[in-house]
Amino acid sequence: MLIATVGNIIEFKDGLQGIVEKVNENSVIVDLTYMENFEELGLEEKTVINHKRYTIIHGEGQIKE
Repeated sequence: MLIATVGNIIEFKDGLQGIVEKVNENSVIVDLTYMENFEELGLEEKTVINHKRYTIIHGEGQIKE
């Protein structure tokens, strides 16, 4: 499984995207303001996503052993 690193762009939950701001042991903290339609969606600016629930779409991740 690839684990995102700070600065990666990830996709999760039906196409939402964000920039990884912090990597925790089991999750990442993501800034959602990256999306062009962020204001229209009415979401919080940041969210926590488990490593099992996202895909890295830009940037290099690290392999988790």
